[in-house]
Amino acid sequence: MPNRFHEQVVFITGASSGLGAAMALEFAGQGARLALAARRVDRLAKVKEKIEALGRPVIAVTCDVTDRAQLDAAVAKAVEAFGGIDVVVANAGFGVSGMMTRLETDHYRRQFETNVFGVIDTVYATLPHLRESKGRLALISSVMGRVGLPVSAPYCASKFAVTGFAESIYYDLADVGVSVIGINPGVVASEIRTLNNRGEHTGRPDPVSSRIVMPTEKAARKMVGAIYRRTPEYTFTGHGVLAAFLCRHLPRTFRFTVRFFSKGKLAKVEEMKRG
Repeated sequence: MPNRFHEQVVFITGASSGLGAAMALEFAGQGARLALAARRVDRLAKVKEKIEALGRPVIAVTCDVTDRAQLDAAVAKAVEAFGGIDVVVANAGFGVSGMMTRLETDHYRRQFETNVFGVIDTVYATLPHLRESKGRLALISSVMGRVGLPVSAPYCASKFAVTGFAESIYYDLADVGVSVIGINPGVVASEIRTLNNRGEHTGRPDPVSSRIVMPTEKAARKMVGAIYRRTPEYTFTGHGVLAAFLCRHLPRTFRFTVRFFSKGKLAKVEEMKRG
């Protein structure tokens, strides 16, 4: 269905790479007009070029979601260019990991500034326009917002917060006609697992086996489909769905399994994740 978002305006944070960039291209292929926001200007420009090659209108705005003034400016530019906003995808985020005994409060604070407060500010910055369009608001969380895993306390805590936020505001915004879609991706091809806690490339390969990694483009198609259907909560991949199911319905079995496979190996897991 190439025109499901025909001429609709889609505002995406974290649009310079990974799922953000892939979703931008998928929305463009389905007829949308795009407003792309991210910190990395050079990479954002490349995504913009690809969308222009598809013949779709697009603007790119440098924006750090931890700075509300930058978010407000990015939203204003999108509205100035296209007249309004129909879809918002709060996608910007990164991962802090490590043994909690070796982390400090500042690690969690930095994680929450982007992954939680950046999402909340994105919602507030765009909400007046979504109310006007009766639009769609997609919050990108993670299966790790449903499942706690070792060496991942800051990231899991931040994504649990996003999942809870999405579930709560689903009701708050229903009365004003805005659909909230909480999306929990499982293991998807992404650079996030090869970055250190400062968001820098480590040069190490992805520590997760390619056998369970879903290609970014396939994941983007699934996510955009869920946004189109206004699905309140959408969890994928197969492994992610299974993990979330076991954690919710068979928590003792899930904890035993994770503990069994991680016991005595957490230092190695930490090294793999952080390079």
